[in-house]
Amino acid sequence: MASDDRPLGERVHDPRVLRALAHPARNRILTELSASGPLRAADIARELDIPANQASFHLRQLAKYGLVEEAPDEARDKRDRVWRLTSERGFTVDFSEIEEAPGGKAAVSVFRRTAMAWAQVVVERAYSPRREADIFRSVTDQPLKLTKHEAKQLAEELDEVLQRWSAKTRGRDAARRTYLLFQILQPYPEDAQGPEPRD
Repeated sequence: MASDDRPLGERVHDPRVLRALAHPARNRILTELSASGPLRAADIARELDIPANQASFHLRQLAKYGLVEEAPDEARDKRDRVWRLTSERGFTVDFSEIEEAPGGKAAVSVFRRTAMAWAQVVVERAYSPRREADIFRSVTDQPLKLTKHEAKQLAEELDEVLQRWSAKTRGRDAARRTYLLFQILQPYPEDAQGPEPRD
């Protein structure tokens, strides 16, 4: 999910939808659907290690807010429920637009708190000294001199690469696991001096 002004996928306008995106389990379900393509509740339950009825409940809630839908063409029969994202390219959030809607400021606040907590988990895991032999990790911290226009162009080019890889690897394959690419492109924080070194 993007949270800037690039046209990447379906735009989120409703604060209630933003609250659904802020829910950790539902956000993880959206992540799996994005990486794998259409899935059943049982598949999601197995990936997230949650009960199947809990996965089904979250899927119904996501469908209620228009984030997922049933994929009948993927089903084995009429009783088989398979789910997919309503927007293959994900969702884009414009915080300033949502804040102007009723309940918007509270929804944005909840989303930001959840997103910052999640970002902390991601960064801590990326810098963890624990290394597993079958997992690849990479952290890039690359300063660039850019205009605002060039920064947007770079982001669009990176997105094209990601979309190609997403299309190439989407599906269920036992040899693959879901990787997360977490990137931020922004002006260097003016007040960031970095942590004091420890002796």
